[in-house]
Amino acid sequence: MKIAYIRTSSVQQNLDVQRETVTKFGVDKIFEEQVSGASTDNREQLKQALDFVRDGDELVVTRIDRLARSVRDLQNIVHELEQKNVKLVCTEQPVDTSNAMGKMFLDLLGVFASFERTMIKERQAEGIAKAKLRGVYKGRKPKVEASRINDLKEEGLSISAIARELNVSRKTVYNKLVA
Repeated sequence: MKIAYIRTSSVQQNLDVQRETVTKFGVDKIFEEQVSGASTDNREQLKQALDFVRDGDELVVTRIDRLARSVRDLQNIVHELEQKNVKLVCTEQPVDTSNAMGKMFLDLLGVFASFERTMIKERQAEGIAKAKLRGVYKGRKPKVEASRINDLKEEGLSISAIARELNVSRKTVYNKLVA
């Protein structure tokens, strides 16, 4: 049986191209989600796909970076697939984990996916820093004003009581008291 896993990093992105590609490849079932690939945490459809595959199945992805953005996650997934005797198939990259050269190529693709993820994070941080300098990026609107926390503190409420009263974490209360 051919089982596909497709993913985009956010709900603003479209799964149509990946869906069309794996459908043409002849998959029997598709697991899809729109969540960051930075880690395998919170990727319920990936977990379901890995639980679903059985001995002799093929797990189909369009590209390795759709499966994992870290070398460790990729190796863990490949190991789990090997333990289940499930073949990993990539529609756009020549992945063959049945020989040493293919495994090396897979690891290289994982390194490139990890590198790309790091570059994305660096560019994002640079963009935010530049936007802050221009006064464009202000971050999220505060959930609670520091003055309100200070008022409650002056009334004699404890940190925990303030946090409960304002429905925020104790860390937020501490941070606002320092600010």
